[in-house]
Amino acid sequence: MNKRLDTILVLGLGKVGHLVGLLLHNSGFRVTGADLHNHKDCPFTVIKLDSTDTHSLGKTLQGFDAVVSCLPYHFNIAVARLAAENKTHYFDLTEDVQTTKEIMELSGKHETIMAPQCGLAPGFIAIIGASLAEGFARIRNIKLRVGALPKHPTGLLGYAFNWSPEGVVNEYLNDCEVIENSKRKWVSPLEWVETIVIHGNVLEAFTTSGGLGTMCDTYEGRVENLDYKSIRYPGHAKLMNFLLHELLMREDRVSTGEILVNAKPPVNEDVVYIHASAEGWINGNLARKEFVKVYHPIEINDNTFRTIAWTTAASVCAVVEMAATGAISDSGFIRQEEISFDRFIASHNGRLFALKEHGGKIT
Repeated sequence: MNKRLDTILVLGLGKVGHLVGLLLHNSGFRVTGADLHNHKDCPFTVIKLDSTDTHSLGKTLQGFDAVVSCLPYHFNIAVARLAAENKTHYFDLTEDVQTTKEIMELSGKHETIMAPQCGLAPGFIAIIGASLAEGFARIRNIKLRVGALPKHPTGLLGYAFNWSPEGVVNEYLNDCEVIENSKRKWVSPLEWVETIVIHGNVLEAFTTSGGLGTMCDTYEGRVENLDYKSIRYPGHAKLMNFLLHELLMREDRVSTGEILVNAKPPVNEDVVYIHASAEGWINGNLARKEFVKVYHPIEINDNTFRTIAWTTAASVCAVVEMAATGAISDSGFIRQEEISFDRFIASHNGRLFALKEHGGKIT
């Protein structure tokens, strides 16, 4: 690989951060992981670092071409500022809308790559949506749906918190940006409930915050309807509305996350559903394109990784690869929907999404 960037600092070695470091290491990058705790099971260098210590973090960043933040979203603005000041390319996984807006503003003042929202949703789903929308003379709808769920659900909620509870609660409570009837607007989360059937499985989808990333900016004036929804097992939205609004748990997001994780802890066998579509007119004829996939855990370096972990990690690693090879711009704000789907899938880590849907073994 002829790389424009080579040394990568990965901040936060949780389940996703550890895998980000591993995948980048396997791709030939010189990776250093940074965390508050010691990690002895990594094939790459690990240092102890408090990411809230701006002096230490800024000094550390000086030795790297790029940083990938796998920290909770509220740390990312500070990391992005330090990265820009030190001319270090920046990538993260945030779904938080305000964080992304601040990073976008920051990117106009510096010459490095600023690429937030490089995960699954936002992230890969925007790349899919933009690819589906190509070729239409006029676009009627772009509908993007993603769900990370337990493969064997139990209880009425039918859920397991394999992802950040803080992130999930925010998605359920923060307003959602959409384009409806050619007008850009904000709508409430946990609404617009619809039924989706994927491979015979009956599911529901409803509005949640952040999944579109910057697509409303990009497609305003070009599409009549654009929205993102999370996929869950039927009945989930009704129960979450009861918990958050009727029981007023929306007033205490931290406690809500703690209650939900205690009740629905992570599971090893999870599944990620993707259902994306675009409709419009081609040569005067109404047409519809779809991307419908079901992903499962895969084995990497003789260890099995949960689906939500590898789909998130592979997404950001593929974007880092593309930055290194010149497949995306070498400076400025990177919108996920501007990334080539074909080049993404052709990358070392993007190829994981081209595996058979039942999973696979990666070396």
